[in-house]
Amino acid sequence: MKPLKITAVSYLNTFPFVHGITKSGLLQDFELDLQIPSLCGKKLVSGETDIALVPVAAIHNHPEFEIYTDFCIGCNGRVKTVLLLSKVPVDKIENIYLDYDSTTSVNLIKVLCKFYWKINPLWIPMKNSIDQNEKYESIVAIGDKTFELEKKYPFSYDLGEMWRNFTGLPFVFACWAGKKGISKEMIKDLNAALSWGIYHIPESIETNPEKLFIPKDEAIKYLQSDINFILDKDKKDAMQLFYKYLDMLVESTQE
Repeated sequence: MKPLKITAVSYLNTFPFVHGITKSGLLQDFELDLQIPSLCGKKLVSGETDIALVPVAAIHNHPEFEIYTDFCIGCNGRVKTVLLLSKVPVDKIENIYLDYDSTTSVNLIKVLCKFYWKINPLWIPMKNSIDQNEKYESIVAIGDKTFELEKKYPFSYDLGEMWRNFTGLPFVFACWAGKKGISKEMIKDLNAALSWGIYHIPESIETNPEKLFIPKDEAIKYLQSDINFILDKDKKDAMQLFYKYLDMLVESTQE
């Protein structure tokens, strides 16, 4: 049997998953690859990987993807690392740059702008990663870089918190998904490894000290309080509502 090819995200919020996959001993035959979120779904489409931590917006666009585990990258409000950063208040925004690394968050900001804030900015997709030395008028930024980038802007809007204010629901940014054909035994072992990882968060931080952008205690608090890893019913309901808004966005552009 070929090893299970797994693609995960190369951010702090995935440390517990990576730790569980690589250190728990519960998953025996695998190959692990780390990518930015926007590339995880693309690698699954191309067949370069068997299962990936896929942005939920990409899952919506690919009905052939199946969600295979009980875990996700989600939040129950404030998430800290998915932000709209701006020089001006949200009602004054004219242009929003969209993080090259993101798939779900660039769709979430469009939903929030249209249906929550009721503004209509110009969208500017970035062709490369964010330049930390450039101060954009307004920008959606995700991942570890937000810890430093946020300090440069007078206005910061946490998209997990904004979605919660808008809908009263949690939010899911990415789920473990793959194409049909992965064995039940492999999925069982992966679920067990992921579960082990989220119960060993401090250890997951200690094994990757060179990748930390913030102090260890702050990183542990972020993973234990701001990120929620369990794909429960409320999160599944939130995903379905998000998909409805994405469909409404498409319909509005076709009118």
